[in-house]
Amino acid sequence: MAFEGLSDRLEAAFKRLRSKGSLTEKDVRDAMREVRMALLEADVNFKVARDFTSRVTERAIGAQVMESLTPAQMVIKIVNEELIELMGGTRTKLAQSQRPPTVVMMCGLQGSGKTTHSAKIALYLKNQGHRPLLAACDIYRPAAIQQLQVVGGKAGVPVFEMGQENPVKIAEEALKYARDQGHDYLFLDTAGRLHIDEALMQELKNIKSVARPHEILLVVDAMTGQDAVNVAETFNETLGIDGLVLTKLDSDTRGGAALSARAVTGKPIKFVGTGEKLGDLDVFHPERMASRILGMGDMLSLIEKAETALDEKKTLELEERMLKNKFDFNDMLEQFRQLRKMGSMKDVLGMIPGLGKQIKDTEIDERQFDKMQALILSMTPLERARPDLINPSRKRRIAAGAGQQVEDVNRLLSQYKQMQKMMKQFGRPGKGQMRGLMQSFR
Repeated sequence: MAFEGLSDRLEAAFKRLRSKGSLTEKDVRDAMREVRMALLEADVNFKVARDFTSRVTERAIGAQVMESLTPAQMVIKIVNEELIELMGGTRTKLAQSQRPPTVVMMCGLQGSGKTTHSAKIALYLKNQGHRPLLAACDIYRPAAIQQLQVVGGKAGVPVFEMGQENPVKIAEEALKYARDQGHDYLFLDTAGRLHIDEALMQELKNIKSVARPHEILLVVDAMTGQDAVNVAETFNETLGIDGLVLTKLDSDTRGGAALSARAVTGKPIKFVGTGEKLGDLDVFHPERMASRILGMGDMLSLIEKAETALDEKKTLELEERMLKNKFDFNDMLEQFRQLRKMGSMKDVLGMIPGLGKQIKDTEIDERQFDKMQALILSMTPLERARPDLINPSRKRRIAAGAGQQVEDVNRLLSQYKQMQKMMKQFGRPGKGQMRGLMQSFR
């Protein structure tokens, strides 16, 4: 996950601060030197890193901090506040026109993820009750129109296309169509290039003059580091962007683009792509991202993921069965399926305050979910409902049906008993319980 290296370096710097009972000005400046190096290694723009640590240092060497009973915590609090400010302060929502449709122009270099993220944001809006429309304005890249139709179909969002017609004409006609058909959002998926050129910029200017977008979003690949910042700066100066969409934030990218792009352009990050699936999109909250960078978890995002992914009716049914001590393999299977909808298990657990550091170096084998599901599906309905019936002969049949070993069945039964025991307690799992649950997936 992005920012992992930065989080480690910051934690090391803060650990040294916490080891001191009181702080001197030298202690603060030494710590800020480490913070600046951590930011630079994360590919944060040099000027942004320098200005950030200067502001923190200026605030941290004040008498209120130095004379505090917990000066190290006060410094960390200041770093957190400045990180939030660096990334925009507060969440900035997508524009919404009083006279639909709201026109959103998606732009960026080729390969940045414009087409996919046009569909991702459209799906996000559709789930909120809106009626978005996607328009194929990229006539140059092979199969670009087909790709938009494919992702649009998966998202359940219609696509307007006119083949190889002039992109400016397509944008104009798409706007008319959106008005006639009652769509309240129109996404213009424009063409990109392998690098910024005059022809690209002129076409985008022409589309802008015709469609008059309420929102121009620049899609930036977070893995491109400082190049992403340069691209953002050029697009903003030439086109006048309104916000940023950062993609591939789930990768091992150093994350510096996320911290630099907003500071350099003055434009807010509105969405971040966190995976390859259409649902892998997060609204960008500066305060939550700062909390995750500093290893404080992100419970609000975790709750939102759960509300989106989990079936409320099934969750209530499971709670009722747990209260009646009727948790069986059918429930376990359903729980696995719903958890998988929330994304990577390691990322989900990492959002829980205090657990992020515990699981940082823990290898959680996601394939174990698939193996356990295969074993459960190899059972008869009676065996799923009555695990106590599973004897040695049944274990051999279940293992053979799932293409696994009897030892795997024994391990599953052990995990089931462990989960059943935890469900009986029906309370907040402690560190020992969570560690035991994590070990199940190694």
